[in-house]
Amino acid sequence: MFSFPGLLLRALLAAARRFVDSNGFVLCSHVAMSLMLALFPFILFVVAMAGALSRDVDADALIELIFGGWPEDIAKPISREIRSVLEASGLQLMTFGGVLALWFASNGVDAVRIALSQAYRDSDPRPFWKTRALSLLFVLLGGSAILLGVTVSFALPAYFQFFAQAIPDPLAAWLENTALHWLVTLAALFFAVGACHVWLPGVRHGIAEIWPGVLLTVALWIAAARGFALYIAYFADYSATYAGLAGAMAALIFLYLLAAILILGAEFNGALNRLRQRQTG
Repeated sequence: MFSFPGLLLRALLAAARRFVDSNGFVLCSHVAMSLMLALFPFILFVVAMAGALSRDVDADALIELIFGGWPEDIAKPISREIRSVLEASGLQLMTFGGVLALWFASNGVDAVRIALSQAYRDSDPRPFWKTRALSLLFVLLGGSAILLGVTVSFALPAYFQFFAQAIPDPLAAWLENTALHWLVTLAALFFAVGACHVWLPGVRHGIAEIWPGVLLTVALWIAAARGFALYIAYFADYSATYAGLAGAMAALIFLYLLAAILILGAEFNGALNRLRQRQTG
Protein backbone atom coordinates (compact mmCIF):
# COMPACT_ATOMS: atom_id res chain seq x y z
CA MET A 1 0.00 0.00 0.00
CA PHE A 2 1.28 3.45 -0.93
CA SER A 3 0.58 6.80 0.69
CA PHE A 4 -1.25 9.30 -1.51
CA PRO A 5 1.90 11.38 -2.27
CA GLY A 6 3.82 8.16 -2.97
CA LEU A 7 1.03 6.98 -5.27
CA LEU A 8 1.13 10.25 -7.22
CA LEU A 9 4.91 10.07 -7.56
CA ARG A 10 4.86 6.48 -8.80
CA ALA A 11 2.09 7.34 -11.27
CA LEU A 12 4.07 10.32 -12.56
CA LEU A 13 7.21 8.23 -13.07
CA ALA A 14 5.21 5.48 -14.79
CA ALA A 15 3.54 8.08 -17.03
CA ALA A 16 6.92 9.54 -18.01
CA ARG A 17 8.31 6.08 -18.85
CA ARG A 18 5.32 5.15 -20.97
CA PHE A 19 5.38 8.54 -22.69
CA VAL A 20 8.90 7.75 -23.90
CA ASP A 21 8.25 4.07 -24.66
CA SER A 22 5.07 4.74 -26.68
CA ASN A 23 6.69 7.31 -29.00
CA GLY A 24 5.13 10.23 -27.17
CA PHE A 25 7.60 12.71 -28.69
CA VAL A 26 6.62 11.64 -32.21
CA LEU A 27 2.93 11.93 -31.36
CA CYS A 28 3.56 15.43 -29.97
CA SER A 29 4.93 16.46 -33.36
CA HIS A 30 1.75 15.24 -35.05
CA VAL A 31 -0.49 17.07 -32.56
CA ALA A 32 1.58 20.29 -32.67
CA MET A 33 1.65 20.42 -36.47
CA SER A 34 -2.06 19.64 -36.72
CA LEU A 35 -2.88 22.36 -34.20
CA MET A 36 -0.63 24.83 -35.99
CA LEU A 37 -2.36 24.14 -39.29
CA ALA A 38 -5.75 24.43 -37.57
CA LEU A 39 -4.96 27.62 -35.65
CA PHE A 40 -5.65 30.18 -38.38
CA PRO A 41 -8.74 28.40 -39.77
CA PHE A 42 -10.20 28.08 -36.27
CA ILE A 43 -9.79 31.77 -35.47
CA LEU A 44 -11.18 32.78 -38.86
CA PHE A 45 -14.14 30.49 -38.24
CA VAL A 46 -14.77 32.01 -34.80
CA VAL A 47 -14.68 35.53 -36.22
CA ALA A 48 -16.97 34.47 -39.05
CA MET A 49 -19.41 32.93 -36.57
CA ALA A 50 -19.32 36.12 -34.51
CA GLY A 51 -19.96 38.14 -37.64
CA ALA A 52 -22.98 35.99 -38.46
CA LEU A 53 -24.43 36.72 -35.01
CA SER A 54 -23.55 40.40 -34.80
CA ARG A 55 -22.15 43.11 -37.06
CA ASP A 56 -20.12 44.61 -34.22
CA VAL A 57 -17.37 42.03 -33.95
CA ASP A 58 -14.48 42.89 -31.67
CA ALA A 59 -11.73 40.84 -33.31
CA ASP A 60 -9.14 42.23 -30.91
CA ALA A 61 -11.09 40.88 -27.92
CA LEU A 62 -11.33 37.45 -29.56
CA ILE A 63 -7.61 37.37 -30.32
CA GLU A 64 -6.75 38.53 -26.81
CA LEU A 65 -8.91 35.80 -25.27
CA ILE A 66 -7.29 33.08 -27.39
CA PHE A 67 -3.67 34.25 -27.09
CA GLY A 68 -3.84 36.03 -23.73
CA GLY A 69 -1.97 33.19 -21.98
CA TRP A 70 0.67 32.77 -24.69
CA PRO A 71 4.16 34.30 -24.37
CA GLU A 72 4.05 37.77 -25.91
CA ASP A 73 6.92 37.13 -28.34
CA ILE A 74 4.94 34.23 -29.84
CA ALA A 75 1.45 35.72 -29.71
CA LYS A 76 2.37 39.10 -31.20
CA PRO A 77 3.48 37.99 -34.72
CA ILE A 78 0.62 35.49 -35.01
CA SER A 79 -1.94 38.09 -33.88
CA ARG A 80 -0.51 40.55 -36.39
CA GLU A 81 -0.91 38.08 -39.26
CA ILE A 82 -4.45 37.19 -38.18
CA ARG A 83 -5.44 40.86 -38.13
CA SER A 84 -3.97 41.27 -41.62
CA VAL A 85 -6.02 38.36 -42.92
CA LEU A 86 -9.18 39.70 -41.28
CA GLU A 87 -8.65 43.16 -42.72
CA ALA A 88 -8.19 41.71 -46.21
CA SER A 89 -11.04 39.20 -46.00
CA GLY A 90 -13.57 40.99 -43.84
CA LEU A 91 -16.27 38.74 -42.44
CA GLN A 92 -17.22 36.99 -45.68
CA LEU A 93 -15.99 33.66 -44.34
CA MET A 94 -19.24 31.78 -43.76
CA THR A 95 -19.10 30.40 -47.30
CA PHE A 96 -17.21 27.56 -48.89
CA GLY A 97 -14.01 28.95 -47.39
CA GLY A 98 -15.62 28.90 -43.96
CA VAL A 99 -16.57 25.25 -44.39
CA LEU A 100 -12.98 24.41 -45.31
CA ALA A 101 -11.77 26.35 -42.28
CA LEU A 102 -14.09 24.31 -40.08
CA TRP A 103 -12.80 21.05 -41.58
CA PHE A 104 -9.11 21.92 -41.18
CA ALA A 105 -9.68 23.11 -37.62
CA SER A 106 -11.31 19.76 -36.80
CA ASN A 107 -8.10 18.00 -37.87
CA GLY A 108 -6.35 19.50 -34.85
CA VAL A 109 -9.05 18.16 -32.54
CA ASP A 110 -8.83 14.72 -34.14
CA ALA A 111 -5.06 14.66 -33.53
CA VAL A 112 -5.69 15.34 -29.83
CA ARG A 113 -8.31 12.56 -29.79
CA ILE A 114 -5.82 10.01 -31.15
CA ALA A 115 -3.14 11.12 -28.68
CA LEU A 116 -5.44 10.90 -25.65
CA SER A 117 -6.88 7.53 -26.67
CA GLN A 118 -3.36 6.11 -26.96
CA ALA A 119 -2.35 7.63 -23.62
CA TYR A 120 -5.35 6.03 -21.87
CA ARG A 121 -4.70 2.77 -23.76
CA ASP A 122 -8.21 2.93 -25.17
CA SER A 123 -9.21 1.33 -28.44
CA ASP A 124 -11.65 3.63 -30.19
CA PRO A 125 -14.53 1.55 -31.60
CA ARG A 126 -16.28 4.53 -33.20
CA PRO A 127 -16.38 4.72 -37.01
CA PHE A 128 -14.69 7.54 -38.90
CA TRP A 129 -17.84 9.58 -39.40
CA LYS A 130 -18.55 9.62 -35.66
CA THR A 131 -15.04 10.71 -34.68
CA ARG A 132 -15.02 13.36 -37.39
CA ALA A 133 -18.46 14.60 -36.32
CA LEU A 134 -17.18 14.78 -32.74
CA SER A 135 -14.17 16.84 -33.86
CA LEU A 136 -16.41 19.20 -35.82
CA LEU A 137 -18.68 19.54 -32.80
CA PHE A 138 -15.69 20.40 -30.63
CA VAL A 139 -14.72 23.18 -33.04
CA LEU A 140 -18.27 24.56 -32.97
CA LEU A 141 -18.47 24.35 -29.18
CA GLY A 142 -14.98 25.81 -28.81
CA GLY A 143 -15.90 28.76 -30.99
CA SER A 144 -19.12 29.26 -29.03
CA ALA A 145 -17.19 29.07 -25.74
CA ILE A 146 -14.77 31.75 -26.94
CA LEU A 147 -17.64 34.05 -27.92
CA LEU A 148 -19.22 33.40 -24.54
CA GLY A 149 -15.89 34.14 -22.87
CA VAL A 150 -15.69 37.49 -24.66
CA THR A 151 -19.21 38.34 -23.48
CA VAL A 152 -18.44 37.31 -19.91
CA SER A 153 -15.15 39.24 -19.93
CA PHE A 154 -17.15 42.39 -20.63
CA ALA A 155 -19.68 41.67 -17.88
CA LEU A 156 -17.35 40.46 -15.14
CA PRO A 157 -15.48 43.74 -14.59
CA ALA A 158 -18.70 45.41 -13.52
CA TYR A 159 -19.27 42.77 -10.85
CA PHE A 160 -15.65 42.85 -9.73
CA GLN A 161 -15.79 46.63 -9.50
CA PHE A 162 -18.86 46.39 -7.30
CA PHE A 163 -16.98 44.23 -4.78
CA ALA A 164 -13.76 46.21 -5.18
CA GLN A 165 -15.49 49.41 -4.00
CA ALA A 166 -15.66 47.97 -0.51
CA ILE A 167 -11.98 46.95 -0.51
CA PRO A 168 -9.12 49.43 -0.03
CA ASP A 169 -6.38 49.87 -2.62
CA PRO A 170 -4.11 48.25 -3.78
CA LEU A 171 -6.14 45.09 -3.15
CA ALA A 172 -9.07 46.53 -5.09
CA ALA A 173 -6.93 47.15 -8.18
CA TRP A 174 -5.52 43.61 -7.95
CA LEU A 175 -9.05 42.20 -7.70
CA GLU A 176 -10.24 44.10 -10.75
CA ASN A 177 -7.24 43.32 -12.96
CA THR A 178 -5.06 40.38 -11.92
CA ALA A 179 -7.74 38.28 -10.23
CA LEU A 180 -10.17 38.77 -13.10
CA HIS A 181 -7.58 37.80 -15.71
CA TRP A 182 -6.59 34.64 -13.84
CA LEU A 183 -10.21 33.69 -13.17
CA VAL A 184 -11.13 33.79 -16.85
CA THR A 185 -7.89 32.09 -17.94
CA LEU A 186 -8.07 29.24 -15.41
CA ALA A 187 -11.77 28.63 -16.07
CA ALA A 188 -11.13 28.38 -19.81
CA LEU A 189 -8.15 26.05 -19.35
CA PHE A 190 -9.91 23.68 -16.97
CA PHE A 191 -13.00 23.56 -19.18
CA ALA A 192 -11.02 22.89 -22.37
CA VAL A 193 -8.71 20.22 -20.91
CA GLY A 194 -11.53 18.53 -18.98
CA ALA A 195 -13.72 18.39 -22.09
CA CYS A 196 -10.89 16.76 -24.07
CA HIS A 197 -10.37 14.08 -21.40
CA VAL A 198 -14.09 13.32 -21.00
CA TRP A 199 -15.32 13.22 -24.59
CA LEU A 200 -12.41 12.66 -26.97
CA PRO A 201 -10.98 9.23 -25.95
CA GLY A 202 -12.61 6.09 -27.27
CA VAL A 203 -13.80 5.09 -23.77
CA ARG A 204 -15.67 7.46 -21.47
CA HIS A 205 -13.81 8.29 -18.24
CA GLY A 206 -15.48 9.78 -15.18
CA ILE A 207 -14.54 13.01 -13.44
CA ALA A 208 -12.90 11.10 -10.58
CA GLU A 209 -10.56 9.44 -13.10
CA ILE A 210 -9.58 12.53 -15.08
CA TRP A 211 -9.23 15.37 -12.56
CA PRO A 212 -5.63 14.57 -11.45
CA GLY A 213 -4.35 14.71 -15.03
CA VAL A 214 -6.40 17.82 -15.81
CA LEU A 215 -4.97 19.59 -12.77
CA LEU A 216 -1.44 18.48 -13.67
CA THR A 217 -1.87 19.64 -17.27
CA VAL A 218 -3.15 23.10 -16.37
CA ALA A 219 -0.43 23.61 -13.74
CA LEU A 220 2.33 22.54 -16.15
CA TRP A 221 0.85 24.63 -18.98
CA ILE A 222 1.01 27.76 -16.83
CA ALA A 223 4.58 26.96 -15.77
CA ALA A 224 5.54 26.18 -19.38
CA ALA A 225 4.11 29.48 -20.65
CA ARG A 226 6.10 31.43 -18.05
CA GLY A 227 9.27 29.41 -18.62
CA PHE A 228 9.06 29.57 -22.41
CA ALA A 229 8.50 33.34 -22.26
CA LEU A 230 11.72 33.71 -20.26
CA TYR A 231 13.54 31.37 -22.64
CA ILE A 232 12.42 33.41 -25.66
CA ALA A 233 13.33 36.70 -23.97
CA TYR A 234 16.79 35.82 -22.70
CA PHE A 235 18.17 32.80 -24.53
CA ALA A 236 16.49 31.92 -27.82
CA ASP A 237 17.19 33.77 -31.06
CA TYR A 238 14.97 32.08 -33.62
CA SER A 239 15.40 34.90 -36.12
CA ALA A 240 19.06 33.92 -36.52
CA THR A 241 18.07 30.36 -37.39
CA TYR A 242 14.69 30.63 -39.11
CA ALA A 243 14.78 34.25 -40.40
CA GLY A 244 11.25 35.28 -41.42
CA LEU A 245 9.79 32.04 -40.07
CA ALA A 246 10.97 32.78 -36.52
CA GLY A 247 7.47 33.58 -35.18
CA ALA A 248 5.90 30.52 -36.76
CA MET A 249 8.65 28.20 -35.55
CA ALA A 250 8.47 29.59 -32.01
CA ALA A 251 4.71 29.00 -32.03
CA LEU A 252 5.19 25.47 -33.35
CA ILE A 253 7.72 24.62 -30.62
CA PHE A 254 5.41 26.10 -28.00
CA LEU A 255 2.50 24.00 -29.29
CA TYR A 256 4.80 20.95 -29.21
CA LEU A 257 5.49 21.65 -25.53
CA LEU A 258 1.77 22.05 -24.76
CA ALA A 259 0.97 18.82 -26.63
CA ALA A 260 3.61 16.92 -24.64
CA ILE A 261 2.10 18.16 -21.37
CA LEU A 262 -1.43 17.27 -22.49
CA ILE A 263 -0.41 13.72 -23.40
CA LEU A 264 1.60 13.38 -20.18
CA GLY A 265 -1.52 14.37 -18.21
CA ALA A 266 -3.50 11.58 -19.86
CA GLU A 267 -0.66 9.11 -19.28
CA PHE A 268 -0.63 10.19 -15.63
CA ASN A 269 -4.34 9.44 -15.30
CA GLY A 270 -3.90 6.05 -16.93
CA ALA A 271 -0.97 5.12 -14.68
CA LEU A 272 -2.80 6.35 -11.57
CA ASN A 273 -5.89 4.31 -12.42
CA ARG A 274 -3.83 1.15 -12.92
CA LEU A 275 -2.00 1.64 -9.60
CA ARG A 276 -5.31 2.13 -7.81
CA GLN A 277 -6.65 -1.10 -9.35
CA ARG A 278 -3.58 -2.99 -8.13
CA GLN A 279 -4.08 -1.67 -4.61
CA THR A 280 -7.75 -2.68 -4.51
CA GLY A 281 -7.27 -5.92 -6.44
